[in-house]
Amino acid sequence: MLKSAHKPLAELENSAEFQARHIGPDATDEALMLSVIGSASRRALIEAIVPRSIARANAMQLPAELTEAQALAELKGIASRNQVLKSFIGQGYYGTLTPGVILRNVLENPAWYTAYTPYQAEISQGRMEALVNFQTMICDLTGMAIANASMLDEATSAAEAMTLAARVGKSKSQTFFVADDVLPQSLEVIQTRAKPLGINVVVGPAEAAGQTECFAALVQYPGVTGRVRALQPIADAVHAKGGLLIAAADLLALTLIASPGEQGADIAIGTTQRFGMPMCNGGPHAAYMACKDEYKRSLPGRLVGLSIDSHGKPAYRLALQTREQHIRREKATSNICTAQVLPAVVASMYAVYHGPQGLKRIALRVASYTAILAQGLKSLGFTLAHETSFDTLEVNTGAKTEVLLATAVSAGMNLRRASATSIGISLDETTTRADLHGVLAVFAEGKPVIGFESFEKGIAALIPVELARSSAYLTHPVFNTHHSETEMLRYLRMLSDKDLALDRTMIALGSCTMKLNATSEMIPITWPEFANIHPFAPRDQLKGYELLDEQLRAWLCQATGYAGISLQPNAGSQGEYAGLLIIKAWHEARGEAHRKICLIPESAHGTNPASAQMVGMQVVVTKCDKEGNIDLVDLKAKCEQHSANLAAIMITYPSTYGVFDTQVKEICALVHSHGGRVYVDGANMNALVGVAAPGEFGGDVSHLNLHKTFCIPHGGGGPGVGPVCVVADLVPHLPAHRTAGIGGEAAIGAVSAAPLGNAAVLPISWMYVRMMGAEGLQSATEVAILSANYVAARLDGYYDIHFSGNIEGVKGGGVAHECILDLRPLKDSSGVGAEDVAKRLIDYGFHAPTLSFPVAGTLMVEPTESESKAELDRFCDAMIAIRGEIEKVEQGTWSREDNPLINAPHTAEHLMKADWSHGYSRDEAAYPVASLRRVKYWVPVGRVDNVYGDRNLSCSCPPVSDYA
Repeated sequence: MLKSAHKPLAELENSAEFQARHIGPDATDEALMLSVIGSASRRALIEAIVPRSIARANAMQLPAELTEAQALAELKGIASRNQVLKSFIGQGYYGTLTPGVILRNVLENPAWYTAYTPYQAEISQGRMEALVNFQTMICDLTGMAIANASMLDEATSAAEAMTLAARVGKSKSQTFFVADDVLPQSLEVIQTRAKPLGINVVVGPAEAAGQTECFAALVQYPGVTGRVRALQPIADAVHAKGGLLIAAADLLALTLIASPGEQGADIAIGTTQRFGMPMCNGGPHAAYMACKDEYKRSLPGRLVGLSIDSHGKPAYRLALQTREQHIRREKATSNICTAQVLPAVVASMYAVYHGPQGLKRIALRVASYTAILAQGLKSLGFTLAHETSFDTLEVNTGAKTEVLLATAVSAGMNLRRASATSIGISLDETTTRADLHGVLAVFAEGKPVIGFESFEKGIAALIPVELARSSAYLTHPVFNTHHSETEMLRYLRMLSDKDLALDRTMIALGSCTMKLNATSEMIPITWPEFANIHPFAPRDQLKGYELLDEQLRAWLCQATGYAGISLQPNAGSQGEYAGLLIIKAWHEARGEAHRKICLIPESAHGTNPASAQMVGMQVVVTKCDKEGNIDLVDLKAKCEQHSANLAAIMITYPSTYGVFDTQVKEICALVHSHGGRVYVDGANMNALVGVAAPGEFGGDVSHLNLHKTFCIPHGGGGPGVGPVCVVADLVPHLPAHRTAGIGGEAAIGAVSAAPLGNAAVLPISWMYVRMMGAEGLQSATEVAILSANYVAARLDGYYDIHFSGNIEGVKGGGVAHECILDLRPLKDSSGVGAEDVAKRLIDYGFHAPTLSFPVAGTLMVEPTESESKAELDRFCDAMIAIRGEIEKVEQGTWSREDNPLINAPHTAEHLMKADWSHGYSRDEAAYPVASLRRVKYWVPVGRVDNVYGDRNLSCSCPPVSDYA
C-alpha cells in the first residue's frame, strides 16, 4: 500500500508541493550543508545569526498554502471579477496587438524575463542589442540625438524631464509650465516631484507657454483632447524667454506627423505602451526620454552604448556608468537605478517586426478610422472640440454626457469623461469597423446610423498638411529585415543565446536576490482579465484588481509588521522616494517642516542619499565600524548635533555588508528619541520574512522590492515594484492618486502614472505568497541564510570573508543572506583583481556576483534559497578553482601580464585562432573544470573596453559595416 494513503485527504490536497519546488536544497542536502557550516540544525543556525532581540514573537497570519493548480484556480476567480470592456479611454493607454512571436519568445520566455541588469556587459550582449534597437527607434521617431534605455512610465519621465531641464537650462526661473492638455496623471506626478524641490508649476493653454517666465514648458503632442498643434511657434517663444521645450509625444502618431526634434523641442518623453504591451491596468510599460546631444551627460536613467572588446570587435555596454546611483549618491541626477527593460524589448521588437512601413500602415489605419468617426459624429449633429486629430476626438455632448457614458458601458465600451459637457474617444490598433458602428450607435441614441459607405472613401486624416511627416525613420537594416515570423523567431533566439540568465545558471548577485520566478507565478500576467484593463476604467469594473490589491497588501503587512502599504511605486527607487515624502509630510503636519536632516550610514545603497536629496532633505553620513555595523558612538553624536532638525535615518537591514547589526533596536530608539523617523530599506527582506519584521523592531517606513524578495523577475533590468510600507500613524500619508479619485487630504501626491503602478505583475507575488504560506516563506528566508553561510563556509580559507558575525563554531563566521569575498589582498599578491575574477567566472559559465559594491575590490555573493546544493557546489568549485589559478600567478607559473584571469573571458573565435601565443593552453582557457566539456556557454565578445565606450559615445544601432 502507498505510504501516502494513510494521510488525510485534506493534507494531501494542501501539501507543501510548491515549497519543495521553490526551495533548492532538500532535507538531505540541508544536513550536509549544516555539517560543513558546523551547526547542529537550521534552527540553531538562525538563532545564532539573527539577533534574538528582533526575532518575531508570533508567526505571520497568512492563508494556508495552496498547490500550483489550486492557486491558479483561485486567482482565475479573482481575475474574473474584472470586467474587460472595449476601451476608448485613451489618456496614454491604448489597446494593442502583441505579435504572437514576441509574446511567446520575449514576454513569456525565461531567457528574457529572468535576465539581470546588464552590468556584466559580456554576458548581456543580446538584451543590450535589443535596447540599442529601442534607443534607435526613439531617436528616429522623435528626431532627437540621443535616448536612454527606458523610463518607468510617462509621468515619471515627464517629472525627470522637468529636473533635467532645470539642470541643463540657462534660465534662472523656478517656474515649470505645463500645458492644460497634458495627460492629467503626468501633471499629478510632476506636482508631487516639484513641491519638495521648490519648483513652481503653472498650468495653462500651450500657446501661453511663451508668455511665461519659465525654465521649461511641457506640451502633449498630440494633446489629451486629440488636438494636433505645431510645436515650432511654442518652441520659439519659450526659447526666446530662455526656457526649454519638452514634448510628450505619441510614437505611433510620430510615424505620420513631424517629429518634436524637427519642430524645436529640446527634450522628448512619452510611453511605448502601444508598441505591443497590453494596457495592464497601467503597467508595466517602457516610457522613453530623448534629448539634444548637448544634454546627454545629464540624461537620467540607463544608456546602452557601443564600445569595443579586447579584440577590437564591436561590443555593447552600459554607457556613462559613473552616473550610477551607487557611485554618485546624493550628487546623483536621479534616484532611478532600474529601467523597464522587458517592456522596452517588447516595444523595440514590435518596431523590428513591423518595420517603418508596417508602423505607418497601423498609424494610417488609426488616423483614417478617426476621420471616419468624426464625420459620422458630425452627421449625427455633434460638434468636435478640435478639427485636428490623430486618434482622439473630444465630442461636445452638453447635458447628454452622463447618459452617453452609461449607454456606452451597457454596450460594452468605455469612453472618457473629458469634462461635464464633453466626451473623449480614442481609437487604436485594435479598433475595428464594427467598433466604429458601435460608438456611433451610442451617440445616435436609437436613431439609424448612416452607413460609412456614403463618406468614407477618400476621406482624409485630420492631421494638418503642414505637420505631415516627410523625414525618414527606422532606416537601419534591423528594422527592415525580420518581418517574417521565421526570421523574427531566429533573431530573438540569436539574441537570447548571447546572454546568461537564470534559466541557465545561478546568478549570485549580492543585494539583488535572483531567485526562482516560477512558471505558475508567471502564467497569469497575460490573462486578458489582467492584461486588457485600462487603469482609468470605472472603478466598479476593477473588482478583481481591487481584491488582489487588498489581499496582497494584507499579506505584505503580515510579512513586514507594518500597518499600511501602497503598491503604487513601480520601482524600489520610487518606494524609497514615496517613503521619505511620507516622513516629510508627517513632520510638516506637526508644524516641524524644518526637520530636513537625513542620516545615512556609509554602507547604504546609493539610491538612499539620491532619494533624500530629491525630497529636499540634507544628507549627513554616519560611520560604520570594522565589522560593518553602524557606529553607535558616531550616530549618537550626529543625532545630538542635529536633534532639532533631524527628520530620519535610512538604514538597510540586514546591512549592505551582509550582517545583522545586533544594536538595531537601540539605533531605532535613539533616532526616535531625537524626533526622527526610521526608514528601513527593504532591499534585504529576503533575510527577514518570517524571522523578523522591521515594523516590529523599530522601523517606521520601508520599501520592498517585489522583484527581489517576492519573485517578480528582473526582466533584464525591470519591471519592478517597490511598495511603500508604514506604521499606523503614517498610513494617512500613503500616496494618493487624485486623477483616479483616490486619497485623502493628508496623502502625498501620486508617485506613478497609474493608481496601482505596475499592476499586471502583482499576480506574480500573489501566487508566490499563496503557494508558499507562512511556513514556506519562513523556510525560504532560513534556507537563503543557510545557503549564504554554506558558500561562506566552503570558501573560507580560500578567500577572506570581509564582514561576518564572528559567531563561534560557525565556519565563515556567520553572515546574513549574502557574503562579501575580499579580493584586495590577492590583487597585491598576484595583480588579479575582483573584476578579473568576475570575468573569469564567465568562462566557467557563471554570472559574476556583485562587483565592488558595497566595498571596492570585493565580490558580494547572494545564493538565494532557490539554488540546489549541486548548483551551490558548482559555484564554490569554480571559485576554488579560480583561487588555484591565482596561486599559479602568485607562484610565477603564469605571468601577471598573461594569464587566463586578466584575459578573461575567452571567446570561441579567439580560442580558434591559429596563432595562440599565451602562456597557458587553450584547454586551460576554455575548460578549467571537466564539466564544461559537456555544457559550455560561449561568450560572444571579449572583455569590453569601458573607457573607449565613454570617450566615443555611440548609443544607436551601429552601421552594418562595423560587423564586417
